[in-house]
Amino acid sequence: MTDIQLEPPAQDLAALQRPLTPLELYKKFLAGGRARAPMAEHMNMSMTEVEYGRIVFTGVPEAKYYNPMGTVHGGYFGTLLDTAMGCAVHTACKPGQGYTTLEYKVTLIRAMTTATGPVYCEGRILNVGSRVGTAQGTITDSKGKIYAHGTTTCLIFPL
Repeated sequence: MTDIQLEPPAQDLAALQRPLTPLELYKKFLAGGRARAPMAEHMNMSMTEVEYGRIVFTGVPEAKYYNPMGTVHGGYFGTLLDTAMGCAVHTACKPGQGYTTLEYKVTLIRAMTTATGPVYCEGRILNVGSRVGTAQGTITDSKGKIYAHGTTTCLIFPL
């Protein structure tokens, strides 16, 4: 297994992806301690589980994500769900394939604050074909209470 730098330049990351399936790449990231992309670092979320068709990100809501009403902004929910659902689709792709979100829908069930504690966002594939993949996701707390759920449609393309 090749060692992975914690912050490889973008071109190195693209080169690393070509011979591996995305699932192999994600597993390598977890084994090598690189469970956060730069955006995920900013959003305080990390990949914590991955298998074919399923991925889990753990997020920690912070006051810096609050809206004027004193709760976590809906964009935080959307980012968690978009990331988990898209990456779930990616786990079903072939070596050298990428994806991008075409559209996603998020339903917020309840407010999130710093008192919520860590949340878990699980993405699961619904269907992945040669050009389009769909997935669903949920955000829950440590007790299993649902905070949001969503669906996505992703375009699959060669890198």
